[in-house]
Amino acid sequence: MYPEFFIAPMREELTRLGVKELRTAKDVDDAVAGESGTLMLVVNSVCGCAAGRARPGVALALRHETRPDVVATVFAGADIDATQRARQYLTGYPPSSPAVALLRDGKLIYMMERHQIENREADVIARDLTAAFDKHCAPAPVA
Repeated sequence: MYPEFFIAPMREELTRLGVKELRTAKDVDDAVAGESGTLMLVVNSVCGCAAGRARPGVALALRHETRPDVVATVFAGADIDATQRARQYLTGYPPSSPAVALLRDGKLIYMMERHQIENREADVIARDLTAAFDKHCAPAPVA
């Protein structure tokens, strides 16, 4: 496990965007079962592709007018039980850090794995995520 002081800034990159941290297996189960609509689950990581690509790509994508109803994250290498539980919902895919998934009613409907992140720029990742939002998420109500 990584020491908290080491990963705290990496956590904050997402939490300052309003992303909910899921630190236990129960947190993950509650987020998947307790929310209606679409849940985006980010598997955060200490790796360079999370820092330079995944987290910035998620930040850009969350500016899009159509977004998931709930955005949450687990931290691989720190929130061990939460990450293991999250991966149980990411059926059909091997463990991947970083990764971004969309779930609805507890079912995986979209998955972006590490190999789709590590050699791509943040704006390209954001473009793919926003296309997934447009396809799988209800548009935000106009105020």
